[in-house]
Amino acid sequence: MKKYVSLYVHIPFCVVKCKYCDFLSFDGESYGTMLRYVDCLCQEIKMYAPIVADYGVRSIFIGGGTPSLLDESLITNIMAFIRRYFHVEKNAEVTIEANPGTLRHQKLNGYKAAGINRISIGLQSCDDDMLKKLGRIHNFDQFVASYNAARRAGFQNINIDIMSGLPGQTIHTYVDTLSRVIEFGPEHISAYSLSIEEGTPFAKDPQILSELPPEMVDRRMYEITKQLLAAHGYDRYEFSNYAKPGKECRHNLGYWDRVEYLGIGAGSSSLIKGERFDHIRDRKAYIEKIRNGESILIDREILSVESQMEEFMYLGLRKVEGVSRTDFQNCFGKNVDDVYGKILDKLEEEQLLEFSGDRIRLTHRGMDVSNCVLAEFLF
Repeated sequence: MKKYVSLYVHIPFCVVKCKYCDFLSFDGESYGTMLRYVDCLCQEIKMYAPIVADYGVRSIFIGGGTPSLLDESLITNIMAFIRRYFHVEKNAEVTIEANPGTLRHQKLNGYKAAGINRISIGLQSCDDDMLKKLGRIHNFDQFVASYNAARRAGFQNINIDIMSGLPGQTIHTYVDTLSRVIEFGPEHISAYSLSIEEGTPFAKDPQILSELPPEMVDRRMYEITKQLLAAHGYDRYEFSNYAKPGKECRHNLGYWDRVEYLGIGAGSSSLIKGERFDHIRDRKAYIEKIRNGESILIDREILSVESQMEEFMYLGLRKVEGVSRTDFQNCFGKNVDDVYGKILDKLEEEQLLEFSGDRIRLTHRGMDVSNCVLAEFLF
């Protein structure tokens, strides 16, 4: 049976870092730094080629940061190296994250020519005042221009990111954003609730914290999202992700299904042949070490069977369809009831889990308290 791997490429550059963001990204970098970084990415791609020589690549995700900040020639160069050194499947899903303030017609044509077939556009809100508050560099009109340009360039698989629970956001303003996004007809919508992360400007701003919607309002936004998207033909397949039939994000599904993945770039993570490892997060040290032929790996870990079973349940139950008993048996040579029987019975009795044939999945109530439910599967 052929083995598959998902490939993630991290571009850690932004025009300005958003005030809520805790991802590994840096703003104000020179073009020269970006050029050196991309050169190191290409060297790393070449370096990893022997490790995944017997794998097929069925999804590529160029994330960040703001990958669309780079010139299309740099993205083209990255894609050329990937195709040269990895076995990319003919029908592979290839996604690039994009910010409306950085997309241009020339870039989009360049992406298409390089083999990118899916774009994920970070809108977050249709309210210009809210976008300023978030620290976004674009306004709604720029998003509209970027979305239409992507369609003209021939992209038939577009995701739009939006957020709920924002400071000063009301149910009315959130529904306005959601409704307007639906009108554009993207194939995929990711609807996330704002999480205040330690160390971000938002976490240090008492005014922002005082403006966050009450939990009841945030919960109502969550319910409206499910109802409104379902009514317009978007299937919910994971906690925060909705898609038209057949347009689920293959790359993200790979993570939740524990498909092996390889991360390229500073701060990226990998899971290959039972080993998890991370790359150093300092982009200057990353560039220096790659150029000097030194290791960039940190936190290497051979996963125990127990850890792998935890992840199988913890990640798989994020999907609306849940996990398969047969898949568990095939992966670990054990019956899931022999390992988690007491927990499964308890959660079913509490109406947080349900069983349907071969599948084990969260109930609607279970999804509402998913953090507590999923924690039950940690040894």
